[in-house]
Amino acid sequence: MSSVEFKENTAITVFGASGDLAKKKTFPALFGLFREGYLSSTTKIYGFARSKLSTDELKDRIKPFLKTPTEESKSKIDPFLELIEYISGPYDSPEGFQSLNQAIEKFESERKVETPHRLFYLALPPSVFVDVGKQIKEHVYAKNGLTRVIVEKPFGHDLKSSRELQEQLAPLFTEDELYRIDHYLGKELVKNLLVLRFGNQILNASWNKDSIQSIQVSFKEPFGTEGRGGYFDDIGIIRDVMQNHLLQVLTLLTMERPVSFDPESVRDEKVKVLKAFGEINLKDIIIGQYDKSEDGSKPGYLDDETVKPGSKAVTYAALPFEIHNERWEGVPIVLRAGKALNDGKVEVRIQYKPVASGIFDQIPPNELVIRIQPNEAVYVKLNAKQPGLSTSTSLTDLDLTYKNRYSEFWIPEAYESLIRDALHADHSNFVRDDELDVSWKLFTPLLQHLEHEDSPEPIKYPYGSRGPKELHEFLQRHGYIFNNGNYQWPVTKPQL
Repeated sequence: MSSVEFKENTAITVFGASGDLAKKKTFPALFGLFREGYLSSTTKIYGFARSKLSTDELKDRIKPFLKTPTEESKSKIDPFLELIEYISGPYDSPEGFQSLNQAIEKFESERKVETPHRLFYLALPPSVFVDVGKQIKEHVYAKNGLTRVIVEKPFGHDLKSSRELQEQLAPLFTEDELYRIDHYLGKELVKNLLVLRFGNQILNASWNKDSIQSIQVSFKEPFGTEGRGGYFDDIGIIRDVMQNHLLQVLTLLTMERPVSFDPESVRDEKVKVLKAFGEINLKDIIIGQYDKSEDGSKPGYLDDETVKPGSKAVTYAALPFEIHNERWEGVPIVLRAGKALNDGKVEVRIQYKPVASGIFDQIPPNELVIRIQPNEAVYVKLNAKQPGLSTSTSLTDLDLTYKNRYSEFWIPEAYESLIRDALHADHSNFVRDDELDVSWKLFTPLLQHLEHEDSPEPIKYPYGSRGPKELHEFLQRHGYIFNNGNYQWPVTKPQL
């Protein structure tokens, strides 16, 4: 293991400790960092929630979700659990927070901590962010040290609610103290986008309207709401993944080169390109809602008993974007996302313009594909002469599949990566307030269009399909060229 810069004697508090997010993501991420040597054994972790639990009961809830990829890593579970203590209390009154502060002060006193370092993770719904923030500021804030507060999406419901949340949090914590977590920014290939783009002249030189035909960022889930339709009904696919996750990926794909890896330089460029986005054309979108599968084995969205009868909730959307600047003017961009589809993956697909005609007859265009999940990969579709005496061409690839190339590396999960960034005060992969504001400005007119009383009906598509049948024509209209179908993902030929 390489030497690691520890943040010694840090007090980490996970609010909402008894909930699903903390159990399945936050505590496992802290364990992953501890397991790999990136979280000091001098750390103290407090779980805080309203549930009346003992510390041991919280540990029992967490333990099944702690990942141990090797036999050796299993020995790290008990030492990690020893770091945890549970405190119960309401989120909107002082009692529990005063008890929490007493516990943290006792810990810091025993460790002779001169400059307290306190990290608060709000694994909570936004409705209680402000209540918890006020109690932290009044009772648990590190007055003579460092306070960092991680908040989970959604950061508001639209532009108005986002601004209201900002206005309420701003008097409590500075922008330097706030970390708005979008876990997609912690995914390995999303964090790799800046290096891929700006660290490779072969890509950087062609990353513009002169070479690129179209850009797609797509998100596909192979399952529906599965009994969580009551939650999804008020969110929809656009708020759930497009206004945040996919837009974050798109800004990294299209922003200009930052002057350095300094967090504010990166975030400055993201805001700058967002301001160049044109309005979403409300007459040129696809919205859908999944229906039962063609064989009847899977239910439709409206069959979910937790969904409001007649709901128009959008479970699939394809949205066009234009960026009005020198680099991207005229390049069609599509974000698309859906539930209950035929596959589960998140990928970027950048298609290059066709070569000049002449010696080639309808040769497919090159494509750069960045598969964010699952099975991370970067590959380029290229044309090559078929082996042998033939002069005909076939579509092949240059392939960087992470599990093959980097099998010996530990690749952190998104939450592991982002919590470590917050511990080290690195804001690069967190959402800044002005960036959030511009993104809501872009999406709020669309959401209002889809949610007023005369909103359009979503197109029905079968559970397990590729989505609405209109997608093929939509992508063609937005610049995507479908190839002749002679490409296959490479399969290793068995040895004879």
